[in-house]
Amino acid sequence: MARDLFSRYIWLIDTIRRYGSLTRDEINRLWIKSPYSNGEPLPRRTFYTYRNAIEELFKINIECNPSTFEYYIEQSNDHYESVMNWLLNSASIGNLLNDAHDIADSIFLENVPSAREFLSITVDSLKERRPMKFNYHPYTRLNPTRDIVLEPYFLKIFKQRWYVTGRNVKEDVIKTYALDRMSEATLLPSVYEIPEDFDAEAYFRDSYGIIFDEGEVKHVAVRTDSRQAKYFRSVPLHASQQEVLHDYYSIFYFKIKITPDFVQELLSYGPKVTVLSPPELRAIMINNLREALAQY
Repeated sequence: MARDLFSRYIWLIDTIRRYGSLTRDEINRLWIKSPYSNGEPLPRRTFYTYRNAIEELFKINIECNPSTFEYYIEQSNDHYESVMNWLLNSASIGNLLNDAHDIADSIFLENVPSAREFLSITVDSLKERRPMKFNYHPYTRLNPTRDIVLEPYFLKIFKQRWYVTGRNVKEDVIKTYALDRMSEATLLPSVYEIPEDFDAEAYFRDSYGIIFDEGEVKHVAVRTDSRQAKYFRSVPLHASQQEVLHDYYSIFYFKIKITPDFVQELLSYGPKVTVLSPPELRAIMINNLREALAQY
């Protein structure tokens, strides 16, 4: 029943967003055609109950225009919209897959190991502003670092892994941790405040991936063939991406830090991508390619 109720919330949000604005009568006509109605209209009291629950759960406000009596989704900032779209898309896919047991062996999904165990406690830490304590098992060391106390500032997903960035209380520095490398995570009873001058988006704006505190911001130019350019257009490599289109190729420009994450991403495209500038990035690419070739 709880899952079905959640699906109804998703349906109401998606329907109003898709049409832009709807009256109660229009919502009712669409509701009757939905799989949740049993052919019955949506009662007024139920509609307002759903509306309040959506605001509480998703922080999405369904407002009413008093002059037209149309309901619409209140607009927010772009970042908030992107987060909500991700949550709603994930929820919609989850609801769909829950009803697809008969074709389960024909659907293949990517594994996100960090979402299973410690994502919920990290979200609770952010919501309640309570520090979290955990042991950490980095790939670079044999023994774990124990009893790290972190005040989370933001969460980020990158290449099927969740990461949390915040202040390491003992070291008094901002660090990033992979959730799938944690163990024995708990919330502490104390509370913390994120500094007023900390801007999460500004902190990772010039970075690719999850290495935020290394490298200098550079103006990068890469050439791609026309086919690879289509992929870059559909899923930009970075928010700063700009394209200059030529007859048989494209040049993409980025304002970005040269970090190991970014270098590895460029290397993954092989001959489809050629770094044109800056010279230091070209040198890094050439050195990596030579070292790789020396293994064969």
